[in-house]
Amino acid sequence: MGASSGPRFSGMQKQVLGLYRGFLRAARSKSPEDRRRIESFVSAEFRRNSKLVDRKNFLYIEYLLRRGKKQLEQLNSPATLGLSSLNLSFSENQKP
Repeated sequence: MGASSGPRFSGMQKQVLGLYRGFLRAARSKSPEDRRRIESFVSAEFRRNSKLVDRKNFLYIEYLLRRGKKQLEQLNSPATLGLSSLNLSFSENQKP
C-alpha cells in the first residue's frame, strides 16, 4: 500500500472511527427498517458526542469507547433488534 494523502488520525480517533464502522457493519445484519433506525441513532449519538465532549477529555472518551464496544457486542447478537439510550438528569435539589 502506498502513502495516503488523507488526514492522519491519532490512536483514539482510529478507535472511534473503528467503533462507528463496526456499528454500521452490525446494522447491515438487521432488517431494513431496523438498519435505518440503528444507522440514524448511531449517527446522531456520534455527532452529539463530538459536539458535547471536549477532545482533550481522554478519560471520558475512553469511557464512551468502552460503553460503545459493549453496546456493539449486544447489537451483534442475533436476538438484538436495535439500540436505545437512557438519559438521566438530576436537578441540584434531587439526590440520585
